[in-house]
Amino acid sequence: MSVLVETEGLTRVLPETVPVTLVKDITLSIGEKEFVAVTGPSGSGKSSLLYLLGLLDRPTGGKLHLADRDTGPMNERERAATRLSMLGFVFQFHFLLPEFTARENVEIPMRRLGRLQRGEMRERAGELLASLGLADHADKRPDQLSGGQRQRVAVARSLANDPPLILADEPTGSLDSKSSEQVFAILADLVHERGKTVVAVTHDLDMAGRMDRRIHIVDGKIDGQPQ
Repeated sequence: MSVLVETEGLTRVLPETVPVTLVKDITLSIGEKEFVAVTGPSGSGKSSLLYLLGLLDRPTGGKLHLADRDTGPMNERERAATRLSMLGFVFQFHFLLPEFTARENVEIPMRRLGRLQRGEMRERAGELLASLGLADHADKRPDQLSGGQRQRVAVARSLANDPPLILADEPTGSLDSKSSEQVFAILADLVHERGKTVVAVTHDLDMAGRMDRRIHIVDGKIDGQPQ
């Protein structure tokens, strides 16, 4: 199994009057086609770690390699291009644009990357939504969808550019139990059927226990060895 994500001593400190350490000395590796849970108490640094892995924040120390590429020397344009091509994001709150339809929301990353023609983007967005059971909802706006449906649109959007790595921050945190189970099943399918790597921050220990591996964070550090 090839390594997709590798960190060495990854650290993020906020330079306040009294410095605040969000992530400290994280060393880990995550392989292709892994389903990894990141758990820990509130405020432990789980989401901060995810933002570092997703190039949404810059570390103040340590190294991060994505697919054997050192992200440290990247400028902002390179980081943005890497996010678009290599990374998909699913957050607790879907962050869909309310004025756009489900299909149009899924098209947004494709438009930014610019690899496909307009018709191709529309077709791919429709296929992704259909694969997640949303074929009949492609032309609805977010306010016309249930919470679970909106989250499935967010998953489709994360797959728009066919990235190898999906990062999910509490993807079921705002959903009822039935919708949570549906989203979990979709994430598992991304790994086992589509060959993606999924790293998911979660408070749900039952969900975490059904993933391939769990990384537990306490006070910004890995608590013992990854399980």
